[in-house]
Amino acid sequence: MRILVTGVTGQVGSALLSRLQGLGTVIPADKATLDFTKLNAIAETLDRIAPDLVVNPAAYTAVDKAEDEPHLAMRVNGEAPGIFGRWAMRHDVPLIHFSTDYVYAGTGETPWREFDEARPLSVYGLSKLAGERDIRKSGCCFLIVRTCWVYGAQGKNFLRTILRLSQERKELRIVRDQVGAPTSAVLIADAILGMIGDGLDCLRNRSAQANGLVHLAAAGETSWHGFASAIVEGLKLRGVPLAVEDLIPITTDEFPTKAKRPHNSRLDLTRLQTVFGIAPRHWQAALEPELDKVAQEIASTQSLG
Repeated sequence: MRILVTGVTGQVGSALLSRLQGLGTVIPADKATLDFTKLNAIAETLDRIAPDLVVNPAAYTAVDKAEDEPHLAMRVNGEAPGIFGRWAMRHDVPLIHFSTDYVYAGTGETPWREFDEARPLSVYGLSKLAGERDIRKSGCCFLIVRTCWVYGAQGKNFLRTILRLSQERKELRIVRDQVGAPTSAVLIADAILGMIGDGLDCLRNRSAQANGLVHLAAAGETSWHGFASAIVEGLKLRGVPLAVEDLIPITTDEFPTKAKRPHNSRLDLTRLQTVFGIAPRHWQAALEPELDKVAQEIASTQSLG
């Protein structure tokens, strides 16, 4: 089996590369191989690679910048996935595509179910929803995986931001009224491995049972303030020197951003468990190995210095 994985310089793409190696020939595609801004070249590249399965975590993820670059965000997140879908339809190739909790309005406190109405608050959310819809219209065998609050020991994400700020400042002000499940890229990759480990026929059957859409996140919930507190506490327990002394909880209104964020990013995981048989780890348990990696990285850097 030839598995094409896009966005391999990103968090999820990188994690998928190491997890999927045992299933067949994994073909990594970075921007040099597949440039999502060059829509006319995508199908030709797919023809040349000729994958048996396409796994597509690549995306335009600069949420605030998307407000100033709506056409670029829509091209990468909205139009390119449709090209993948139409190619997959013509060649009878399954497509696993990643989306986001940002397709929801983020109201209330109840976890969002896959069939709840999508009402994005931002350009980023609108562009991701457009990509979902184009894939559905293509008629291919697809599985759209919506996830939230993705992070890892490497890359540009909340964990690395809190690490950097905690080394620089004595006080951090962190939003407390947005709630979700911090979800490591490794947790996501492990779940995808579980979804396709029994073969493409099983993936097709489960995708049909799930109506092509499933939520994938860590178990449990917390706020950004709770996540930041767990990061700081965990790093200190591992002996990482930090300057931060206080983490002050604030409201979303006290930390305005160009793009609106959902207050409620909880995702219902029932379908993940009943259709795919996957019960993800609690977000705190999944955080521990990522903190270990960060601590080891810092210790190694200090020893070299």
